[in-house]
Amino acid sequence: LVDVLKKEQLDDDNKKEYCESQFDVSDDNMKALDRTLAQEETAIASAKEGIASLTQEIKALEAGIKALDKSVAEATEQRKAENVEYKELMTSDSAAVELLGFAKNRLNKFYNPKLYKPPAEQELSAEDKIFTSMGGTPPPTEAPGGIAGTGIEAFVQISAHNHMAAAAATKEAPAPPPATWSAYAKKSEESNGVISMIDLLIKDLTKEMTEAETEEKEAQADYKTLMADAAEKRTADSASLTEKTGAKADLEADLMDHESAHQVAVKEMMALQKYIASLHAECDWLLKFFDVRKTARSEEIEALGRAKAVLSGADYSLLQLRTKGFLARHSQ
Repeated sequence: LVDVLKKEQLDDDNKKEYCESQFDVSDDNMKALDRTLAQEETAIASAKEGIASLTQEIKALEAGIKALDKSVAEATEQRKAENVEYKELMTSDSAAVELLGFAKNRLNKFYNPKLYKPPAEQELSAEDKIFTSMGGTPPPTEAPGGIAGTGIEAFVQISAHNHMAAAAATKEAPAPPPATWSAYAKKSEESNGVISMIDLLIKDLTKEMTEAETEEKEAQADYKTLMADAAEKRTADSASLTEKTGAKADLEADLMDHESAHQVAVKEMMALQKYIASLHAECDWLLKFFDVRKTARSEEIEALGRAKAVLSGADYSLLQLRTKGFLARHSQ
């Protein structure tokens, strides 16, 4: 019986040691899981915040690139329209200057012969030169086409300039020439006035073409600068968009990993809590009554020892009595 009690106490000692060690290990594991969960929750919140921020930045970049492309397209269309307008203006003004020069030359032919410039002679072909050198008649010169036989092909409509119109409107009529002037003098004065007016028109048209050419060059230079800046910005924005899109994808992958790790930690914690509950069910009673049970066993073992000692003493006394009786009978 004493051996049984000792074996039971040894089992209780081992069980107590096991329970205490398992509670310690479980407590350490629970603290580690708490830290893991806290870290994963922090990482998840940080990843979500980063994804939201990158999403807004990506939207802003995409909108900026779209707006930039639209502005570039609009600027290109405007530049094309301005260039077409410039070319039409240069064509119109050039034709007008040419026509006015032709008219001025015609006037000079009659009123200022010294200033008249005859048309260039027709250059004969090699065959015509041979033909005329042999006494033949050169081919007739083709009549110039264009406006009124001037050879100017472009159809132009010349509008008087505002300042010239205003000047003409406010200019007083010239005083009549003296009676002694001849009719030729009158004609010459009139022709000179017309030629001066033509010169003024040519000057204004030339100035307008010069200004238009300067504005066209400046507009084209500004357009090239705008296109270069837009291309540089679009390249930078596209690179930034690619970078942020990649960063967002990385964060989304990290978020999935952290969420998965969080779920694993939660499952591990649930399993650990279940295990701790089973430990309590298995160990609480033992740990609570361990000292009582140990004391009780010790007392019982001691009691058994005393009882055994008492029983051993009684047997010895009985043996002595029997020995004395035996000796007494034999001595008689």
